[in-house]
Amino acid sequence: MRARSLHSRLLFAVVLAGMLLKTVGLSAQETTPPRVMSVMEAVEQALVNNHEIRAQKNALLAQDADVGVALSYLLPKVTLEERYSLTTNPGYAFFSKLNQERITAQDFNPDLLNNPDRIRDFQTALSVEQPIFVKQAYLGLGLAKREKQAKQEDLRRKREEIAYQVLKAACMVRSAREYARAAGQGVDEAQEHARVARLRYTNGLGQYADTLRAATALSLAKQRRNVAEKNVGLARHYLGLLLAAKEPIDISETTLNLPVHDEAFYQQSARSRSDLNAAGLRSVNAKENIRLAEAGYWPYLGVGGTYQFNDHDQAFGGEGKSWQVGAFLRWNLFDGTKREYDRAKARYLSEQSRETVAAMQDGIDYRIAEAYANVQEAQANSALARQALETAEEGARLVRLRYANGLATLADLLNTQTALEEARVSVVERENAARTAQATLSFESGAIFSDLNIRD
Repeated sequence: MRARSLHSRLLFAVVLAGMLLKTVGLSAQETTPPRVMSVMEAVEQALVNNHEIRAQKNALLAQDADVGVALSYLLPKVTLEERYSLTTNPGYAFFSKLNQERITAQDFNPDLLNNPDRIRDFQTALSVEQPIFVKQAYLGLGLAKREKQAKQEDLRRKREEIAYQVLKAACMVRSAREYARAAGQGVDEAQEHARVARLRYTNGLGQYADTLRAATALSLAKQRRNVAEKNVGLARHYLGLLLAAKEPIDISETTLNLPVHDEAFYQQSARSRSDLNAAGLRSVNAKENIRLAEAGYWPYLGVGGTYQFNDHDQAFGGEGKSWQVGAFLRWNLFDGTKREYDRAKARYLSEQSRETVAAMQDGIDYRIAEAYANVQEAQANSALARQALETAEEGARLVRLRYANGLATLADLLNTQTALEEARVSVVERENAARTAQATLSFESGAIFSDLNIRD
């Protein structure tokens, strides 16, 4: 019985040791320092590695292939065809032998003409067809090229968007660090408050309830610090996600301050915004689709030729050889009113596209005005938050001295401490709002690459 109990204890010890080792390994992995880079380094890496940008590049390459497809309708078509037939049909039998160049005098015997033996024919044909006038193909090529230009603008806007997201994520990382630093200061100060409260109680100058309240405040401060430290890790991981990195990314202390121009500069810059250019190109295409629908009324003109081999015994044989060249015209005179409905649909879609571009332009104008106002507000509030922090720090210092000398209550001390921590948080929030507002204004106006000195 004792042996079994000893065996169970040893097994439990081994399992517990394994769990502890695993926990230590995970803790070491979680506390691995993140890779540190500057804001510009992060932006440049995202513009190369971000998955959304890579996907947009492939969309552009696919559209480039579509241009090739549209061009192919104007190039010659070359086909090689091999046919096999076995027949006793009088007409087919006679002309098969004629194509095989095996006609003799007895083939004109009426009995043989009317009741021929079965005959095999291997027909090899090499054909070439060259369009001369295909209005739909010419228009389609223009549409494909214009859509390629729109896709290029889409790619540029996606790059601007990712750069903007990296700037916001960098602000998020910096703010999370500042929150954690402020929370750490709060813990240090709460520990000092608890020490003073215990000291006063030990010396008979304070109440035991004060030590409990101070201990509660310390516990809450530690909880806020834990939340802040967790948010730092999440912000770093999010930045790594934008960069398609496998590890969290931290930003160096050097922050990037974007220039702030006057509002007219941003309104003018927005006139050439990439997504607006793309929408304009697609609006032109929508209008061209009306002409494309009307092109269905035009004929198709082309030339072609065929070189033919016929053989009664083997595929690709050459008993008989012949060729022919010609020109052709195909004209679809009636297709069940499909062209009329295609043209009406294209007109409606053209109007839709035109209204969409107009609404987009109005929306951009409004968002720039809003973003510019947000920048002015955020900068003013950031300065006011710093002033409020200075007064909160001085007030907290004075109350701490008064409490240590028995001239203020613990409630007064904790209230001023709460105000101080709120002021610290407000400074972080306001500074983050100011930087984010600057990045938003730069992005909304399409000036973000210019402000970052990035050549696209």
